[in-house]
Amino acid sequence: MKVKFALIGCGRISENHLDAIKQVSVAELAAVCDIDEEKAKKTALENGLSAWYTDIDKMIEEVKPDVCCILTPSGMHSEHAVRVAKHGVNVLCEKPLDISISKMNAIINACKENNVKLGCIFQRRTFDAAIAVKEAIEKGAFGKLTIGSANLRYYRNQAYYDSGDWRGTWELDGGGAFMNQGVHGVDMLSWIMGGVESVYAKCDKLCWDIDVEDTAVVVVKFKNGAVGTIECCTTAYPGLDTVFHVSGSQGNVIFGDSGIYQWQFMDENLIKPETSGNMGGINCAYKGGNIGHILQIEDMANTIIENRDPMITGEDARESVKIILAIYESARSGKEINIKDI
Repeated sequence: MKVKFALIGCGRISENHLDAIKQVSVAELAAVCDIDEEKAKKTALENGLSAWYTDIDKMIEEVKPDVCCILTPSGMHSEHAVRVAKHGVNVLCEKPLDISISKMNAIINACKENNVKLGCIFQRRTFDAAIAVKEAIEKGAFGKLTIGSANLRYYRNQAYYDSGDWRGTWELDGGGAFMNQGVHGVDMLSWIMGGVESVYAKCDKLCWDIDVEDTAVVVVKFKNGAVGTIECCTTAYPGLDTVFHVSGSQGNVIFGDSGIYQWQFMDENLIKPETSGNMGGINCAYKGGNIGHILQIEDMANTIIENRDPMITGEDARESVKIILAIYESARSGKEINIKDI
């Protein structure tokens, strides 16, 4: 059996999905759709398709895909995902799931009501280094977890923000460095550390002519009592590794784009594991490979074949956006914000 994938949105991130679909034996590309017909045509012809679409409903009715990948601007995810679900088609949404609680709930509810699967792309969770650290935590190797931190120092110039009228806006981007670039790191840190309880944030616009933040720092309290920090920006030229620090009473690990940088435990039998691949490449450029998207496309295909939940559900994806919304509320109010109050 081959699972038929259709892409809604033919922008930059579509390249990752197109490559992944080609690499997965149980997946095939069935259609592409974009409101820009030239973009849709170019994408279709370059990927062996003889037809292309500018209308989602027409595409679904004619092609009958098994899964639609939602690759449109963040604030439009709900509009498109709900339309897909109402056709009885499964949904795989790029991060973030959407930019508001109501819109994310609309996606989750539409998928449940129409009995279709909903997955979300957070490819960093698939990498060996992250999985090894998560397993070490679950085995108790760190002892009492005390600190978990993320350094998300990226670089985007003004031309990047000017390249699309949705970029750097509250309405469609949902925020700045955190909602667009930093959401991966927020998801990773929350997943690794077992969930975020509260945040206290400072966000600012220091370099770029945009409506949203380009530089921010957050103090985090985790549900397990540990604390930490998140630094996130698009103002650190030329862009640095994404790096995570996890510390506890019996161990300390630093890992990031290139794997595990430091692995120290009181239990000397815990040998540093061999890892392969990377978590995105320096400056989140994804030049080192596309393994994360490949694994998630494969997982989504098998989700349909095996009739199970995807590795990252809509509820999982909603949590990372809730944390970012709490960060923004904290920056506006000057107060510590509990995630449950969002």
